[in-house]
Amino acid sequence: MNLDLTLVLLVLTAAIVMFAINRPRMDAVALLVMVALPFTGIITMNEALAGFSDSSVILIAALFVIGEGLVRTGVARRLGDWLDAKAGNSESYLLILLMAAVGGLGSLMSSTAVVAIFIPVVLRISTNRNTAPSRLMMPLSFAALISGMLTLVATAPNLVVNAELIRQGAQGFGFFSFTPFGLPLLALGIVYMLFARGLLSSKGPLPAADRRPGLQQWIEQYRLADREKRVRIGAGSSLIGKRLDELSLRSVGVNILAIERGTGFAAKVFNPTAGMALLADDVLLADVHMSDEDAKQLWHSLMLEPRPLSEAGNYFVDRSQEIGAAEVLLPADSRLIGQTVLDARIRSEYGLTVIGLRHGSKVVAHGLLEERLKIGDTLLLIGFWSDIRDLQSKNDDIVVLNMPAELEQILPAARRAPYALAVLGLVVASMISGVLPNVQAALIGCLLMGLLGCVDFESAYRSINWKSLILIVGMLPFSLALQRTGGVDLAADAVVGLVGGTAPRLVLATLFVITAMLGLFISNTATAVLMAPVALAIAKDLGASPYPFAMTVALAASAAFMTPISSPVNTLVVGPGQYSFGDFVKVGVPFTIIVAIVSVLLIPIFLPLQ
Repeated sequence: MNLDLTLVLLVLTAAIVMFAINRPRMDAVALLVMVALPFTGIITMNEALAGFSDSSVILIAALFVIGEGLVRTGVARRLGDWLDAKAGNSESYLLILLMAAVGGLGSLMSSTAVVAIFIPVVLRISTNRNTAPSRLMMPLSFAALISGMLTLVATAPNLVVNAELIRQGAQGFGFFSFTPFGLPLLALGIVYMLFARGLLSSKGPLPAADRRPGLQQWIEQYRLADREKRVRIGAGSSLIGKRLDELSLRSVGVNILAIERGTGFAAKVFNPTAGMALLADDVLLADVHMSDEDAKQLWHSLMLEPRPLSEAGNYFVDRSQEIGAAEVLLPADSRLIGQTVLDARIRSEYGLTVIGLRHGSKVVAHGLLEERLKIGDTLLLIGFWSDIRDLQSKNDDIVVLNMPAELEQILPAARRAPYALAVLGLVVASMISGVLPNVQAALIGCLLMGLLGCVDFESAYRSINWKSLILIVGMLPFSLALQRTGGVDLAADAVVGLVGGTAPRLVLATLFVITAMLGLFISNTATAVLMAPVALAIAKDLGASPYPFAMTVALAASAAFMTPISSPVNTLVVGPGQYSFGDFVKVGVPFTIIVAIVSVLLIPIFLPLQ
């Protein structure tokens, strides 16, 4: 062992120790490595920084942005809600659907991002079903890890290994090269978790961190059920062409809360401002203070056609992405005191409509518009979220008491979901067909996400996991340094000397075990950076194809099931699932062994050794 290799190994050992004790944080360690290696004289500073221009690093960053587009438009959340409804009362069916959905979505975007998206979904499902989150959180993390074995772009280790293949003159993997291994492993993972979840302690649901009331609670408290109406303006209606300030609907007990205009993808929900003119086929969402019979007569006289409600009796809860509510209190010096709700003209001042009123604990159920306001009254206001947020800065006459829990669940670009799906489809199609390089296709997808309003610059930059990118960039110089100093050849020779004369599958198994064990101490991405050149050197020594060895490293790097610190995916679910370190060991170690055996059996079948 020469002096240069000794220096590199010392730096590597120090990095592994810092990774293991998590001091300092991983990206800081990577920066230290970038600074330290040029001092050895083995690589230059420019070579240490070359990772910033690596196409794999750019591709990973672009995939984070595309994933953010799916988050902001609600694609992932709708998928989670669909899973809950589709599973019915069967927890086993829910687990199967959850793992399949996470695996599918994770094959196209960051597995860490997928887990972050699905944690609140799983918590909501657990609360609705009154089951322990621990029953679903670990299946969620395992499915996300397996999703990294489904496609080339599913996880950073795949891209790192692929980049090493290309650097050494090989062609690189195709988009679906990983799928023949990932699909059987996902199926095995689902079957395994159906039985292994019994090993997990069924800790109760987490206490609600957010004690704010929800819209459904206010509907019951203020007796709003059956007051919501939805009517379409017919072709001969006298309302066509009229501005809202020209009508006197409020005086007869009709508050227009929103206006639906258009159909299909072109459909929009508008805030009903005073100067807005009504058009034929507009659908009015209204809060109605009159009997059903009087309402029917009014609709007939104005040629308005009643339309079905999505969730009858739930007071537009199905529109909670656009329409929200807030509780406010009238202080002693409020100018609204003494006025009726109708005369107070709160709609004109705040853009919100009074739909509920409480004098102390007494709810005003009838004659709301004529009721006079008193000191300390609590009003329930409804309107668009933009106006509700503005309430915080308008506190002269009202004091905001409560914002609903749904405020945290508002999707910034909910109506852009079809565009986000279309962009995702275009990117995936470009990658699969090979018409464009993967990184170019992903960058085009980022630009389209921004152009179509699925993301903005702030959310795009915020979505990128810079910690992961810096980690990759910082560890890449090790690969070059180990190659120049003979470290890669030395490691390869050691493995070949140990098992080289045995069956090829035993060589793959040894490589898998070394990679998986190294992943216990450092991130799976850093593991791939270090082990990919070793795997290719082993293949060269054996005179074998590089692809089965590269695939072994990629699959082993994603097999981070054994501890909660093996991958950020596991770390994310520890708190919500209330897991201990031992929970991951007793469930993850057996499954890692299964994954290793299946991988070693399948790899030579789909990727011949010669």
